[in-house]
Amino acid sequence: MLIIKRRRFKDGKIAESTVWESEQWRRHIILKRISQYVLQRHLSVSKENIMHIVDQLDFSLLYGAGDPISSSGNLLGVFEILLKRLRLLEDIPLKVSTVQPLDSAFRFSSVFPPEPHLLANEKGAFVSLHRFTPSCIHPLEVMIQLEGSGNWSMDDVAIEKTKSAFLLKIGESLQNNWGMTCTATEDDVDVFVSGYAFRLKIWHERGPTLLRQETGNDQVKHVYNTDRELYFRSQHSSMINGLQGFYAAYGPVVRLAKQCVASHLFSACLREEAIELLVAYVFLKPLPFSAPCSRITGFLRFLRLLSDYDWNFSALVVDISNDLTPKDMKEINENFMSSRKTNEENVQSVNPAMFLATTYDRASEAWTRFSVNSMELKRLMAYAGSSANLLTKLISEDHNDNYRWECLFRTPLNSYDAVILLHREKLPYPQHLLFPSELNQGTGVHVARGNASMVFHPFLLPGDMKGNSEALRNKLLVDFDPLRCFVGDLEKEYPNTFKLWNDSLGGDAVGITWARYGSKKRGREEAEEVKDPTDLLKDIGKVGTGFVRGVYLLKAPRLTS
Repeated sequence: MLIIKRRRFKDGKIAESTVWESEQWRRHIILKRISQYVLQRHLSVSKENIMHIVDQLDFSLLYGAGDPISSSGNLLGVFEILLKRLRLLEDIPLKVSTVQPLDSAFRFSSVFPPEPHLLANEKGAFVSLHRFTPSCIHPLEVMIQLEGSGNWSMDDVAIEKTKSAFLLKIGESLQNNWGMTCTATEDDVDVFVSGYAFRLKIWHERGPTLLRQETGNDQVKHVYNTDRELYFRSQHSSMINGLQGFYAAYGPVVRLAKQCVASHLFSACLREEAIELLVAYVFLKPLPFSAPCSRITGFLRFLRLLSDYDWNFSALVVDISNDLTPKDMKEINENFMSSRKTNEENVQSVNPAMFLATTYDRASEAWTRFSVNSMELKRLMAYAGSSANLLTKLISEDHNDNYRWECLFRTPLNSYDAVILLHREKLPYPQHLLFPSELNQGTGVHVARGNASMVFHPFLLPGDMKGNSEALRNKLLVDFDPLRCFVGDLEKEYPNTFKLWNDSLGGDAVGITWARYGSKKRGREEAEEVKDPTDLLKDIGKVGTGFVRGVYLLKAPRLTS
């Protein structure tokens, strides 16, 4: 809407000003609207002859999501309610001293900002369901720290059990004092507040010491990895909040970057925290340019950084608060050189191919420790480079063809050795599926097909909506992800046979590339049976019965000599 207003300025003059009113999440296109208005009014240029590079990628940010700004604002308001209630708890042995949100939704960088669910509310609240009420809800992790006490056990496993007991007591107290719905499992306690599910985690002060422990006990290792993950996530969340000055452009660029990485089936290779750090680096180290002012420019710089950075010979250091001293930089460089030396001496080394250093992680242990090996990084760099070239071409040639822009988020399935297609109606959030996956007719061999299961449906069926509010809440599935379970089962069953590539944001395809499939000259000590690839893919279809709609063999594996 265009409004003409009269305003008095500081110099005492009164002048007319033009105001373009806009929702907050559409402010980035105000200049587009102004230029269109001026060109049409004064030069009689038709709208069809004006080309702007500003909002061509907005479809990926808005698909399956509402207004991201208001969604995040509403979430923060509800989190404040939870924060106050946790701090007011009096019937637990130790008071809550700190509550810190960990999910990317709190940092305005979630690809699909959570929307309030009609069933995730306090007991006694009125529930009026509509036709497409989701049956699943994503939990938002929140870290709790309790006040200090000398009565904690020094045993790591005992500490973990005590934390679980505290969480159960906190959930019980919230339920008794405010009627909040709480659900508990062996590992987690989830709390429903005003449409959102918050997953509570407790951080203990011994956590930092656990980060340096080495142990062979599997149970203690689990505790170690859990605390390590929680520590790094809390530090990362605190650090990213230092990007407040860049949030107007930073958030959308991160969301575009995450969508692109996931769309090309790299979800298992690059953690979302790593993507946030890469985008942060684009804003903090923009030379020879200035910091990106638009989402498309920032997205292009992210792609160029990923494809052109010299990962073999340089550590990428992200120092948001400018806290790193020369001594810290020396430590980071020594850690980087040590990791590269290990890789040179042992080609089977699991050291990451990408080294991301921060103030809280000077050895790149947090987000690349178990992922982004050299093969994955080469493939990732190639995809980023081709995407950057396509985006540059679209910008320079003023392309109006929507399909060309959409190609940035479409991955060619024929670049994999085999492909698994999933039933879209069995995805927990089918509304997040940006582009349905299909193979061209005649591509590959259709090895297996399966019917969709009737056990699960992503939306509550009419028969599910009968009963009282409590019965309806019990039907809500928290953190249910069949793709994660399916991929985990395959990796456990076939650990060294193939590599799986997937989209954790809601994709309906899984790519397969063959690993060291077998040997032409197998000795007597090698007892493993090498299956025919067709039979193997049929077994994969059986593992995913009810979820897999088709398995295709595109390229047979090569036997290693």
